[in-house]
Amino acid sequence: MRGRRLIGLGLSVAIGAAACGSGSEVPSGLQGFTYAERVAKPDFVLTDTGGNSFDFQEETKGRLTLLFFGYVNCPDVCPVQLGQLSQVFASHPDLGRAATVVFVGVDHARDTPEAVRAYLDKFDSRFIGLVGDATSLEAAQLAAAIPVAYREQLPEVDEENPQFYTYAHAGTVLAFAPDGYSYSTYPMGVRQSEWVNDLTILADIGA
Repeated sequence: MRGRRLIGLGLSVAIGAAACGSGSEVPSGLQGFTYAERVAKPDFVLTDTGGNSFDFQEETKGRLTLLFFGYVNCPDVCPVQLGQLSQVFASHPDLGRAATVVFVGVDHARDTPEAVRAYLDKFDSRFIGLVGDATSLEAAQLAAAIPVAYREQLPEVDEENPQFYTYAHAGTVLAFAPDGYSYSTYPMGVRQSEWVNDLTILADIGA
């Protein structure tokens, strides 16, 4: 599938590698993929589109937070996920006010602060965009316990057209309740009604 390959979700890796809350219960009624136990919010620092250092844990503390790793030139998964969220927030302003969406651009060469900001503004100007170099982006993905995105060259490439490449990346939105833990994740294909149901539940956990 040219230009749209996704890395496997790696849920067993995520559950095993991320810090879990001992004995914590996942709330009933969630319609996303739920963990056996809650998973702690990852600790990483990148740069926002304004050029400021962004400590993910600190900056999103006490907020319903949706974390998504993608890239500006993604042909399908990223616009679908971001578009779904923007539509949910447009129809349910209360959820839009309660949630913080953080998009991390994994294509360090092309996901510049300017490119990421312009891209996110097409969906919702409140969405936060983060960028970094290859090393810091890899560290952030490992901290989030997802497979690290990697570049795939397309067959059209030649020495004069090196821009023909895509990224294989995890297409899942990681959701963190205000208490700082994740109870569920959301692959592409989640319906708006499911988003509304789950975000309403998660927004009240630790708020």
